[in-house]
Amino acid sequence: MTMKVASIVGARPNFVKLAPVSEALRKRCDEVIIHTGQHYDYEMDTLFFDELQIPKPAYHLEVGSGSHGAQTGEMLIGIEAALLREQPDAVLVFGDTNTTFAGALAAAKMQMTVGHVEAGLRSFNRAMPEEINRVLTDHCSDLLFCPTETAVGNLAAEGITTGVSLTGDVTVDALRTHTQMAETSSHVLDDLALTRREYCLATIHRPSNTDVERNLKSIIETFAGIANVVFPCHPRTERFLRKYGLWEYAMSHLNVIRPAGYFDMIVLEKNARLILTDSGGVQKEAYILKVPCITLRGETEWVETVEDGWNILVGNDRDKIMDAVAHFSPPRAQRHVFGRGDASIRIAATLVEHALT
Repeated sequence: MTMKVASIVGARPNFVKLAPVSEALRKRCDEVIIHTGQHYDYEMDTLFFDELQIPKPAYHLEVGSGSHGAQTGEMLIGIEAALLREQPDAVLVFGDTNTTFAGALAAAKMQMTVGHVEAGLRSFNRAMPEEINRVLTDHCSDLLFCPTETAVGNLAAEGITTGVSLTGDVTVDALRTHTQMAETSSHVLDDLALTRREYCLATIHRPSNTDVERNLKSIIETFAGIANVVFPCHPRTERFLRKYGLWEYAMSHLNVIRPAGYFDMIVLEKNARLILTDSGGVQKEAYILKVPCITLRGETEWVETVEDGWNILVGNDRDKIMDAVAHFSPPRAQRHVFGRGDASIRIAATLVEHALT
C-alpha cells in the first residue's frame, strides 16, 4: 500500500518550499495538497503554482485575509475536514505562516504524524507572529526537518531531540532547479530597463515596518534617497502606504512594481547590486545567490547569513540603512550553511522510513 502524505500550504513562502518537496514525494508516495488560500492574489498564488509546476491542490479552502485568530480558526475547520476525508499517513507543513501552525495543530489533534519543513528557526522575538507560529508548530510536530545546525541546537535547547533531522534547506533545492529556467524565461530586466548590478532591490512587509506610520515613512523616504531602487510592493504594504498618504510619494520616487512572480524575483535578486528587505526568505535567497543583503529588522532567524558576513541587520534607522548601502561589502567566501541541494530527497526518505517503523 502506497503511503499518503498531505502537504498543507497557503502562502507564497510555503509554495516555494513545497515545489521541490512535492517533486521528491511523488516519486515515493501519494501526495494530496491542501491550500488554505491565505494568499490569493494571482502574483502571490496561482503564478507560483504555474511557474514551479506544482500539482493543482485537491482542496482550496479560500480562507483569505483576516485577523490572526479568525484566519487561523477558519483554517483549522477546513483543514480538519480535509484530513478527515483523506486520512493521510503523514501531514507536512512548511515554514512559519498561519497556515503552517493551523495545519500542524489540526493534524496533531487528530493524532496524525506531523512533519515540519524548516523546523528549529528562531528570531527570539515573540512580537513577530511568525515566531509564535515557529515555536508552536515545532512543539506539535513529530518529524522536524532542520535546515541548519543552528536550528537543531535551538530545538535541543527547548527539549526537542526526538524526530529531529538535519536535512539542509529546500530553498537551495528550489534555486538549483529553477534559476537557469528563470533566467531563460523572465524578461523582467528588459521590461524594467535594468542593468545588472546597477540597481537595488527592496521589499518590506513586516507589521513592525508597515503598520507603524513613522517606521514606514522613514523607510520609504530612505529608499527615495538611494539610487535606482526597484520595489516589488506587497499588497499589505500598498494598503498601509495608501492609508498613511505615502503611496503617491513612493510611486514618484521609487520604481514600484507589482509583487514579482518566482522567476522574476529570482532574476531581480540575482542581478541586484544589493538587496534591502525584512523578509526571511529573501535574506536566505540573497545569501544563496551571493548578493549582499541589508535586513530592515533588529534580529533574524537566519543567523548564519549574518555570521558568514553576507547580511547586516540595520532595523528601520535611516542613518544605519544609508551607511550600509554605502559601505557594506561581504568580506569572504561562503560556507555551505544551508546544505548542498538534496534536502527534499532527505525529507521524502525520512517520511517513508518513519511510516515503515
